[in-house]
Amino acid sequence: MENATTIALSRLVAQQRAMDVTAGNIANANTPGFRTERMMFSDFLVHQHGARTVGDSTLVYAQDRASYRDRQPGPLAHTANPLDLALGSDGYFTVKTQAGPRLTRAGHFGLGPDGTVVDDAGNALLDAGGQSIRASPADTALTVTSDGMLASENGPIATIGVVTPVDPLRLKDEGGRLSNASETSTAKTVAPRVMQGAIEESSVQPTVEVTQMMTELREFQFVTQFIQGEGDRQQNAIDKILRHG
Repeated sequence: MENATTIALSRLVAQQRAMDVTAGNIANANTPGFRTERMMFSDFLVHQHGARTVGDSTLVYAQDRASYRDRQPGPLAHTANPLDLALGSDGYFTVKTQAGPRLTRAGHFGLGPDGTVVDDAGNALLDAGGQSIRASPADTALTVTSDGMLASENGPIATIGVVTPVDPLRLKDEGGRLSNASETSTAKTVAPRVMQGAIEESSVQPTVEVTQMMTELREFQFVTQFIQGEGDRQQNAIDKILRHG
């Protein structure tokens, strides 16, 4: 293949990745606590020097470096559920899953059959000591203070565990709600700023993402047409050489 084709292919692969990320954002437009994902591209330079080149030449390939989460939180939606919780800080709630503890900002919680505070998937919300939080049948009026203290008319129940990753960029997303911090340590948030009766909505702006998807699709189609045109040009050149050879 010629250099033009390989460079275009690198752009095509990067563009496909960008479309996948944008599609994921659109799919999670209604996921509580979801933060918009963005791509980070860079140029990959290849310096050439040899008998078949005149002087030095540099080829510039598109490189998919990484993806990152927009740190801007989503808007708050106020509800009547006393176990709907939002965070005014950069911290995360911790829930217990079958794969181990996971971090989340999706604060839609409720009571399980045994009184355990769980999320939509049935994962138990953990307290500051890493234990599941459980309310008794007699606890009917639940309140949560800004520092995470869960209490009822019968007194304190537990302090909700809120943590902040030392390196948020190393969090591994698992679906639209959970993040795995197994490869990075976490530290307790000094001021969790828990808000009761509210949920942090997704930070995705659907109109912006749909417009972005259309732009990425057009660029993908343009690069595909370019590669197809290069393929036709090379094939025509081969046919002429064989015909006159």
